[in-house]
Amino acid sequence: MVQTSARLLKLLSLLQSRRFWTGGELARELAITERSVRRDVDRLRSLGYPVHAATGIGGGYQLGAGKELPPLPLEDDEAVAVAVGLRAAATGPVRGLEEASVRALGKLEQVLPKRLRRKVTALGAVSVQLVDGSPTVDADALAAMANACRDAEALRFDYSSHSGAASTRAVEPYRLVHTSRRWYLLAYDLQRNAWRTFRVDRIQGRPKAAGRFKPRPLPAEDVAAYVSKSVSTDAYPIRARVTVHAPAQAVSERLSGVAGRIEALAPDRCVVHTGGGSLDALAFHLGFMGFEFEVHEPEELIDQLRRLAERLGRAAGRSEAGRGGAGRGGERIEQGGGETGSILKISLPVSP
Repeated sequence: MVQTSARLLKLLSLLQSRRFWTGGELARELAITERSVRRDVDRLRSLGYPVHAATGIGGGYQLGAGKELPPLPLEDDEAVAVAVGLRAAATGPVRGLEEASVRALGKLEQVLPKRLRRKVTALGAVSVQLVDGSPTVDADALAAMANACRDAEALRFDYSSHSGAASTRAVEPYRLVHTSRRWYLLAYDLQRNAWRTFRVDRIQGRPKAAGRFKPRPLPAEDVAAYVSKSVSTDAYPIRARVTVHAPAQAVSERLSGVAGRIEALAPDRCVVHTGGGSLDALAFHLGFMGFEFEVHEPEELIDQLRRLAERLGRAAGRSEAGRGGAGRGGERIEQGGGETGSILKISLPVSP
């Protein structure tokens, strides 16, 4: 009996790990005959698990959705992943999941084997949340948008733009894209007849369903890259293109997908497309990376960086002079030209 029960749990775990299994595949995984597989499937059905079977060529077994959430066998690494995810959700950017996450985590930790519980509790004991003021989104609203994307159902919602202007939007939703700090909805705006990216935290209340629609082709194969471009360059009045003398991976560790779009040129060089609300903001943003870079456009940013470099050089020179130094600022500026126009190569002193 104990062996049969353990085998049922293994069978249930297999059915939950993949959408479809043939009888022969399950028999090999469980080291039993296909006849025993059929008997075990019948036992699962008697326990309330909806296991669907198809006979003939191409037939097999598939676990369906029941009326209630059944027991969910998890492998060791899966259980740890769920526990870590629940801890993150309890203090994460999705509003409304905190209490449910804590309850679910308590249930999970209660049944975790001791060896796994130590891993999970150790993480909780030494982890401290850093509150960064990032906006939160409502869990119910997020779920409604996800369902609408899946079911091709249009939505209407009230939206507040970056400037605070309020509007009512009617959209066809297609994808939800998230970073570590924000959620975005990629949708086709029916009033503007164009693709738009909406910040989910600026959507007021829960979106309302507005009927089914026939899906359109997506605006790009790489939806994440498309959204990154929309929020890092297209959303700003000033856009810049610079070559950074550092590997793309190293630059991506300094810039998030909402701060710039990165294209690798060589192992030690990449192009960054970014934007900002002002030249000062862009200059600070680029200088903060800590890598040498060349500005290709716009021309106004080149002038702004030159003025900034000169001002920093004078400040560093005064500091050196005050300490009895030679007054060297440490900055390096090179002006050049080419087919693409003026290029400013700048290397600012970076603290070690």
